[in-house]
Amino acid sequence: MVLLNKRILMVSAALVLPLAVAACSGASLPTVGSINPFKSGKAISDTDRVFLMAAGSWDRNRDNQVTCDEWKAYTAELFNGADANGDGDVDSTEWASIVAVDRMFATADLRYFDTNGDGKVSRAEFVDRPNPAFTLLDPSNTCVLSGDQVAGARSRTEYDVSGKPKESADPTATKNPDVLGRN
Repeated sequence: MVLLNKRILMVSAALVLPLAVAACSGASLPTVGSINPFKSGKAISDTDRVFLMAAGSWDRNRDNQVTCDEWKAYTAELFNGADANGDGDVDSTEWASIVAVDRMFATADLRYFDTNGDGKVSRAEFVDRPNPAFTLLDPSNTCVLSGDQVAGARSRTEYDVSGKPKESADPTATKNPDVLGRN
């Protein structure tokens, strides 16, 4: 009974302490999506985040730089491969083939690219749409992202906001301290 009361007290303190600290500081706690490592004054959307995470994969000539031309060549290839009926548009059925090649397009989906709202994506809507990675990382509008910029963006966007415990390298380690010694 004493052990159970100790656990209840510890759990209660763990739940109340962060709220008390936030109340004393006057600052609100960040919410999921509210953290912006690029200091632009607004939260980074999931769509922006997937573009930032994937930016390095567009370096087609492997010169450690990603250019707007490389991005456009990549999207043109994806579009050409997806437009199965050759009508110059990719509908939701054809969009699935783009997602099969690059999972980024499950988040930056057809609705994101369908700027005129007709339920399909034209070549211009897909290939010519500005890439958020360049908008966030290339304020000088050079249309070139260096390897350092891409790596920095990845490291600043790869954080876990789920609240789940990190996986341990030790496969015998327990994730729940309350089950120590129980098997």
